[in-house]
Amino acid sequence: MGRILALDYGSKRTGVAITDELQLIASGLTTVATFELMEFLKKYIASEKVELVLVGEPKQKDGTHSNIEEEIQKFLMKFSKVFPDLAVKRVDERYTSKMAFRTMIDSGLKKKQRQNKALVDEISATIILQEFLYNK
Repeated sequence: MGRILALDYGSKRTGVAITDELQLIASGLTTVATFELMEFLKKYIASEKVELVLVGEPKQKDGTHSNIEEEIQKFLMKFSKVFPDLAVKRVDERYTSKMAFRTMIDSGLKKKQRQNKALVDEISATIILQEFLYNK
């Protein structure tokens, strides 16, 4: 069984989370500068067996797509050319940033630590992955 990798794609940074090989536990992996994301994924996927990639689908409260959706679509087209055999699923990511921030507060992180946007992105990717695993 391969791992599931989740991406909280952003124009500047992308949060990355991964499961264990049994697909039971979701863990934050890192945050990558988006312009370096494809190179990071090439190296990671070459070294780990990844079976599925989840990409957050940012939507507004009314269900319409967020402004970044166009960028995500371009990324997905490039991704499918580089990894034609790797399955990709989109996952609704509404409120994950707010949930990530709440998680940081609940875990006792100080205000300065909660301002770390890279950590918020990584936690958001983990929440996307946890939601997927829970509803699987």
